[in-house]
Amino acid sequence: MDRRRFLIAAAGTALAGCERLGDDAAHFLAGLGLHEPDPVVLRPGMAEGHALRDAHRWPQPTGERRVDVLILGSGIGGLSAAWQLSRAGLRDFVMLEGPEFGGNASGGRFGEIGYPRGAHYLPLPSAESTHVREMLADVGVIERDPFDARPRFDEAALVHGPEERLFHDGAWQDGLLPDSDIHHDQHARFLAHVDRLRTTLGNDGRKVFAIPLAQSSRDPAWLALDRQTFRQWLDANGYTAPTLRWYADYCCRDDYGAGADVVSAWAGLHYFASRDGHASNAADGAVLTWPDGLHGLVTRLTAGIDRRMDAQRPWRQRGMAVRIEPDGKSVLCVEWPDGITRPPKLSRIVARRVICAMPLHVAARLTPLQPFGFDATKHLQHHAPWLVSTFRLRGFPQEQAGVPLAWDNVVYGARGLGYVVATHQWIRQARPAQTAFTAYCPLDAQAGVPGDSHPDAVRRWLVDASPAALMELAVTDLRAVYGREFWRHADAVEITARGHAMATPVPGFLANAGLAALRGADGPLLFAHADLSGLSVFEEAAWWGTRAALRIVGT
Repeated sequence: MDRRRFLIAAAGTALAGCERLGDDAAHFLAGLGLHEPDPVVLRPGMAEGHALRDAHRWPQPTGERRVDVLILGSGIGGLSAAWQLSRAGLRDFVMLEGPEFGGNASGGRFGEIGYPRGAHYLPLPSAESTHVREMLADVGVIERDPFDARPRFDEAALVHGPEERLFHDGAWQDGLLPDSDIHHDQHARFLAHVDRLRTTLGNDGRKVFAIPLAQSSRDPAWLALDRQTFRQWLDANGYTAPTLRWYADYCCRDDYGAGADVVSAWAGLHYFASRDGHASNAADGAVLTWPDGLHGLVTRLTAGIDRRMDAQRPWRQRGMAVRIEPDGKSVLCVEWPDGITRPPKLSRIVARRVICAMPLHVAARLTPLQPFGFDATKHLQHHAPWLVSTFRLRGFPQEQAGVPLAWDNVVYGARGLGYVVATHQWIRQARPAQTAFTAYCPLDAQAGVPGDSHPDAVRRWLVDASPAALMELAVTDLRAVYGREFWRHADAVEITARGHAMATPVPGFLANAGLAALRGADGPLLFAHADLSGLSVFEEAAWWGTRAALRIVGT
């Protein structure tokens, strides 16, 4: 073993344990100018969710408030509902923020550097995503012609080049599908296949794969794809190249938190065939992003709602719902200002209509869902746990000669999904003195979490996982690219552990009768979360949030 491999192996062994490096090893690495910072570990909603799960009785509420509309949850579903209500002129509504404002679209800061704690980009909206186009136009991201085939977008929000690169066989290449002379023909055949599917129509005249999912064809011949996994579909169509199989796994893990051997074939193809947005000032396939990921869009949506609302009547309220009464109009809520160690103080909010924009596994603990036709024992989907980890860097690690750092940087065959660069979207003449890299790692079988890889087992592991064990997963891709030199630059780390980050669309998800029942609910209690689609993406969450609001305002 050479010296370089010894150092990397020694660091990896220490990180995998529950203790930090021993004194001798720490002094040795310090002498080389290397230092592993102590990570700050966030587990948003975990303690509150466990308190909700374990509580058998809540104290009596001490106060009551009445509003016209109450929104439960501040993720994209809840924010989209608030945005639509405010645009319709409704002012008497309140949003209970829940444990984390923005949910999977939240963000953090290292000084002036914003970074994502969840989702980090939005594809150019397709023609069917009129609700997203309207939203982006309202907040200034679409500058002109929002409903044309090629709207004009704010240049600051369009991803800057170089957009993405792949670390494969020790070198970087452009794009994320590995270069392969041996498998070139198979790659080309697959890309042509999914390209044809973008315009394929079902027997009902609708696109087979559309986003939002509700606009997709219901042709039974195409829905039959949901009875097999994406891996089985690849096998049946002769797509056997290892590089292509890795790419399919990467894409499924990116959007669904699990590989092609788990994900529905319909969902796997939807990833490729539903995204067909265009711009007049960007290449096809471009995406929208901000230094802090989709939290940049959350900030703009929030500011727009603020401008429409009465400043004397705040529409946001800290706290979370702990019970929705059977009438759907009365909600008990709690705020733990100093954490959840103190006995909670409850209040009651009574509303004409309630929009539940919370994940369905949480909603099922707040109120019986059986009367709606949803049985949690049968209809709840698997949710994938994730780590989203951000490293603050003093300067930039050295890159390979002639290969510039990209916005999205992915390592072939890795446990994680690569890392994005927060300062990539900054418009400056010179590189900043500091930057931040955010690494993504779905905690599925390919991540190599100790023990059982089932999502429930991984969540149990996350509860007590040490910061060192989480760091081992967080840094895996960065260490593969930069080796020990990475620690010459990284001086702070924040790790966000999400136990229920996203729904995983396994075979049969399209036929989930419970989800269909909640989508059709139109009484005092409405539902508005991406879980209703079974796809945890921005467009789906925004669709159900705007649908719920439009049902309330009657348009």
